[in-house]
Amino acid sequence: MAKKVIIVEDNELNLKLFTDLLKAHDFEVEARRDGRDIIETIRSIMPDLIIMDIQLPNVSGLDLIETISADTAFSEIPILAVTAYAGKGDEERILSAGAKGYLSKPVSVMQFLEAVNSVSK
Repeated sequence: MAKKVIIVEDNELNLKLFTDLLKAHDFEVEARRDGRDIIETIRSIMPDLIIMDIQLPNVSGLDLIETISADTAFSEIPILAVTAYAGKGDEERILSAGAKGYLSKPVSVMQFLEAVNSVSK
C-alpha cells in the first residue's frame, strides 16, 4: 500500500518537483500551497508523512509544526521541514517544534528522497 504524504509548499516549482518525485516513488501525494486549512486536510487524509515549508503565506510553517505535534491525534505523523531561509539556530528550533527531519533549500533530488525515506519509516 502506498504511503500518503501531504506537502505544504507555496513555491509552485518546488511543489511540482516534490510531488512528481514522490509520485514516481509510489507515494500518494496531496499538495497544498497554503497551510491555513492543513489541520482539516490532515484529519481527513491521516497521512504517513507531512512535508512542511517553513515560510508560508498567511501562517508560519513552524507554528503549524508545533500545532500538529501537540495534537495527540497527529503527534505520531512525522514531519519533514524544508526551508530556504536557513539561519543560525533554525534547524534546532524546527526540530524542537516537533519536526523529525530538516532540509535546507535548494535541495538535491537524492537528498530529498533520502530525507523522506529516513523520516517516513
